[in-house]
Amino acid sequence: MTAPGVADRLTSLVGALRAHGMRIGTGETVDAAQAVAELGLADRELLREGLAATLLHGPAQRQVFDPVFDLYFPRGVGGPDTGPGDRDDLRDRLAAALAAGDTVLMGQLAAEAVDGFGGYGSPGSDGWSSHQTLDRLRPQTLFARVRDDVRARNGSSGFGDRLLDDEIRRRIETFRRQVAVEARRRVAERRDRDELARRAVATTPDRVDFLYAGKLQLAELRRTVQPLARKLATRLAARRRRASRGSIDLRRTLRGSLSTGGVPMKPVLRRRRPVRPELVLLCDVSGSVSGFSDFTMLLVQALHDQFSKIRVFAFVNRIDEVTGLLEHGTADPEGLGARIRTEATLTGWHGSSDYGVALGEFAERYGDAVSPRTTVFVLGDARTNMSDPNLAAVRHIGERARRVYWLNPEPHAQWGTGDSAAPEYAELVEMHECRNARQLSALIAHLLPV
Repeated sequence: MTAPGVADRLTSLVGALRAHGMRIGTGETVDAAQAVAELGLADRELLREGLAATLLHGPAQRQVFDPVFDLYFPRGVGGPDTGPGDRDDLRDRLAAALAAGDTVLMGQLAAEAVDGFGGYGSPGSDGWSSHQTLDRLRPQTLFARVRDDVRARNGSSGFGDRLLDDEIRRRIETFRRQVAVEARRRVAERRDRDELARRAVATTPDRVDFLYAGKLQLAELRRTVQPLARKLATRLAARRRRASRGSIDLRRTLRGSLSTGGVPMKPVLRRRRPVRPELVLLCDVSGSVSGFSDFTMLLVQALHDQFSKIRVFAFVNRIDEVTGLLEHGTADPEGLGARIRTEATLTGWHGSSDYGVALGEFAERYGDAVSPRTTVFVLGDARTNMSDPNLAAVRHIGERARRVYWLNPEPHAQWGTGDSAAPEYAELVEMHECRNARQLSALIAHLLPV
């Protein structure tokens, strides 16, 4: 059995992971407690791997689990209490540790660096900053010295230099992560550890808001397109199999029940003829909405086998078909947005988004793209820059299409604020909040026609 204090830390760890969207049930928690009892606390890295094996459902969750684990099962308590030290001496020792690849010594130096250079505020303050520590220590500037030291030790010259450079960069990045872990640990000792675990640890890419995702987070999201598409394709195939069974044919069921005294023992179902539907995407690619649109376009293109036809249109204040660009852009997903904005005609007399003009142009120029077999998805925040929303064009599209859905990356509370025409559009078409990849995958699995 685990000690009461350890049990409290374990349940708090599980609570923090759940707050980051991880589905951890009672069974996994019990397994984790048994792992702690078997592995003990002496080998911290062994304990980390044991808890990861019992609690996590995939390698992508490690980027959240590891920093949360470091908060609840820290390497130590307190700091070395070295106070402000000699910066040059610490840099010399760090260069030697980097050259030797000694991660244990690097961890000790990270603690010493945070203690000596990371504190801010008045004496005894509970504030420590990894950014301030790294800014003062500047470990990246040790690269040339470490490379020369490793070459001198190994006698290498020329051959394998690129591999050596990559390895040194990896070691420096490891030290930077150790500094960040140490700073969070020192803060957690004096503040609310649970609150810090929820707010100071970066969440998984699928829970990052599209509107606030940075370049690196969007690149990480694009790498999840293919595995997410495979999962969604499996769900859509299952929905299609269920839908193909059809509804009960009452007349044939009653006729068959005559042989059982009028009791319908074997319901007869109407067989549906499987027809793959058509899909049309209308994507706002202006400003911060572009990341949301790019990711959704890539995801739908990866699902192209599920549909008889897919046509994709991009717009800012003019609209243009980009289906061909999307097919060729899957080989370079990070350059897709740039290609669309370069090769498609998306703007006219100004560069601001104008939903009314773009949707009106679609209804006029590309009306034949929509038929009773077509499901239309509009992607955008519905902010019209105070221009006419052109509700008539949306109504016209809705009358021609099988269904029209609007995916809005803004929080529902912001709909209708400022220049948002979301409430007006929502009266004509079904609008859904779609702020991150997790919501998007759930909506696609639920809304896509089968």
